[in-house]
Amino acid sequence: MPYYVYITTNPAKAVLYIGITNNIKSRLAQHYINRGSKDTFAGKYYCYNLLYVEEYFDSKAAIAREKELKGWTRAKKEALIVTENPQWNFLEP
Repeated sequence: MPYYVYITTNPAKAVLYIGITNNIKSRLAQHYINRGSKDTFAGKYYCYNLLYVEEYFDSKAAIAREKELKGWTRAKKEALIVTENPQWNFLEP
Protein backbone atom coordinates (compact mmCIF):
# COMPACT_ATOMS: atom_id res chain seq x y z
CA MET A 1 0.00 0.00 0.00
CA PRO A 2 1.48 3.37 -0.92
CA TYR A 3 1.85 6.21 1.56
CA TYR A 4 1.98 9.83 0.54
CA VAL A 5 3.77 12.72 2.18
CA TYR A 6 2.21 15.88 0.85
CA ILE A 7 2.24 19.65 1.10
CA THR A 8 -0.92 21.70 0.78
CA THR A 9 -1.56 25.40 0.93
CA ASN A 10 -4.43 27.84 1.20
CA PRO A 11 -5.84 29.72 -1.82
CA ALA A 12 -3.51 32.69 -1.17
CA LYS A 13 -0.50 30.34 -0.94
CA ALA A 14 0.41 31.95 2.39
CA VAL A 15 0.40 28.87 4.63
CA LEU A 16 1.95 25.42 4.13
CA TYR A 17 0.66 22.20 5.68
CA ILE A 18 2.56 18.90 5.61
CA GLY A 19 0.77 15.62 6.10
CA ILE A 20 0.87 11.89 5.47
CA THR A 21 -1.86 9.58 4.20
CA ASN A 22 -2.42 6.30 2.42
CA ASN A 23 -5.30 7.76 0.36
CA ILE A 24 -4.38 11.15 -1.05
CA LYS A 25 -7.71 11.82 -2.81
CA SER A 26 -9.73 11.08 0.29
CA ARG A 27 -7.42 13.09 2.53
CA LEU A 28 -7.57 16.16 0.31
CA ALA A 29 -11.36 15.88 0.24
CA GLN A 30 -11.32 15.84 4.05
CA HIS A 31 -9.16 18.97 4.10
CA TYR A 32 -11.60 20.68 1.75
CA ILE A 33 -14.66 19.66 3.78
CA ASN A 34 -12.97 20.87 6.98
CA ARG A 35 -11.95 24.24 5.55
CA GLY A 36 -12.60 27.01 8.06
CA SER A 37 -12.80 24.57 10.98
CA LYS A 38 -10.85 25.80 14.00
CA ASP A 39 -10.34 22.18 15.14
CA THR A 40 -7.43 21.44 12.77
CA PHE A 41 -4.48 23.40 11.44
CA ALA A 42 -5.33 22.63 7.82
CA GLY A 43 -8.96 23.57 8.41
CA LYS A 44 -8.21 26.75 10.31
CA TYR A 45 -5.91 28.01 7.56
CA TYR A 46 -7.85 26.62 4.56
CA CYS A 47 -4.98 24.35 3.46
CA TYR A 48 -6.63 22.10 0.90
CA ASN A 49 -4.73 22.85 -2.33
CA LEU A 50 -2.10 20.23 -3.18
CA LEU A 51 1.32 21.61 -4.15
CA TYR A 52 3.70 18.69 -3.67
CA VAL A 53 3.55 14.94 -3.06
CA GLU A 54 6.02 12.09 -2.52
CA GLU A 55 5.07 8.40 -2.65
CA TYR A 56 6.49 5.73 -0.31
CA PHE A 57 5.89 2.02 0.03
CA ASP A 58 7.26 1.85 3.57
CA SER A 59 5.20 3.51 6.29
CA LYS A 60 8.21 4.13 8.54
CA ALA A 61 10.07 5.90 5.73
CA ALA A 62 7.02 8.06 5.01
CA ILE A 63 6.60 9.00 8.67
CA ALA A 64 10.30 9.85 8.93
CA ARG A 65 10.09 12.03 5.83
CA GLU A 66 7.01 13.86 7.14
CA LYS A 67 8.81 14.62 10.41
CA GLU A 68 11.89 15.75 8.49
CA LEU A 69 9.90 18.16 6.29
CA LYS A 70 7.98 19.56 9.26
CA GLY A 71 11.33 20.52 10.80
CA TRP A 72 12.41 22.52 7.77
CA THR A 73 12.26 26.27 7.43
CA ARG A 74 9.63 27.84 5.19
CA ALA A 75 12.35 28.73 2.65
CA LYS A 76 13.57 25.14 2.45
CA LYS A 77 10.01 23.85 1.98
CA GLU A 78 9.44 26.40 -0.79
CA ALA A 79 12.66 25.31 -2.51
CA LEU A 80 11.46 21.69 -2.40
CA ILE A 81 8.08 22.58 -3.91
CA VAL A 82 9.77 24.51 -6.73
CA THR A 83 11.82 21.44 -7.73
CA GLU A 84 8.64 19.66 -8.85
CA ASN A 85 6.13 22.48 -9.20
CA PRO A 86 7.93 25.74 -10.09
CA GLN A 87 4.73 27.70 -10.73
CA TRP A 88 3.06 26.49 -7.53
CA ASN A 89 0.10 25.20 -9.53
CA PHE A 90 -2.60 23.41 -7.55
CA LEU A 91 -2.20 19.74 -8.42
CA GLU A 92 -4.76 17.02 -8.92
CA PRO A 93 -4.19 14.02 -6.65
